[in-house]
Amino acid sequence: MRAGETATPNPNLSIEVDNVNAVHAKAVALGLQILYPLTDEPWGVRRFFVTDPNGVVFNVLSHGKG
Repeated sequence: MRAGETATPNPNLSIEVDNVNAVHAKAVALGLQILYPLTDEPWGVRRFFVTDPNGVVFNVLSHGKG
């Protein structure tokens, strides 16, 4: 659900990875749509949201800076 056009989308699935920076770089290189930029959240998670070709939104994250 979205509250408005500028609202951050709700992810359908969260995936924790060892190196979110590398996964983000690969997603960008593949031309995937990044819906929420790579961000260090105040609760200690670094994450971004990406959508697959079917419109499924993934929250890709790592704890800490990696």
